[in-house]
Amino acid sequence: MLHPDTEVRFINPVIGYGVVATKLIPKGAITWALDELDQIIDPARVPSFSPMAQAMVHKYAYIDGRGRHILCWDHARFVNHSCEATCLSTGYEFEMAIRDIQPGEQLTDDYGGLNIEESFECACGSPKCRQTVRPDDILKLSATWDVSLADTFGRFNSVPQPLWPVLRCQEQVRDVLEGRSRLPSSITHYHAPESPIT
Repeated sequence: MLHPDTEVRFINPVIGYGVVATKLIPKGAITWALDELDQIIDPARVPSFSPMAQAMVHKYAYIDGRGRHILCWDHARFVNHSCEATCLSTGYEFEMAIRDIQPGEQLTDDYGGLNIEESFECACGSPKCRQTVRPDDILKLSATWDVSLADTFGRFNSVPQPLWPVLRCQEQVRDVLEGRSRLPSSITHYHAPESPIT
């Protein structure tokens, strides 16, 4: 489930549609959480889908650390890539704003952390654009993401969290917030591709 202060808007002819903030979403806010309406699809099922359904899974689903395809039921599937993403996935099944996201600004992910199956040329336009986003980017970037997430997680209790009731890992989050455990690394989301990385 995506943060309630968001909507889908047309971004431009190259990118198409994206998700933008309708109000300020502060750094440290949960921006997305896996919920009971999201579809969790075993990869063995995908070849039995119609070609049209397979294309939708390939376009809109991401692959989690267990190799499952996650297809979001809401407009979370329209969140675009950026090499300077506004949101990052924690070691749990939710994402956080790693900086303030202003009204009208896109919520973006780094697709390098979503177990993409093929490399793609990037059109994010960021000054830090990597030009090509690759399936193994998470292996190279997770340590940097973890530093950013640790800083962000420290703000968890100081900002509104409308998605808190959706979290399925509330006890683990409390343990981190109260110092009983550490925030897991974003590398926990990595799933090795079935074929060689391109």
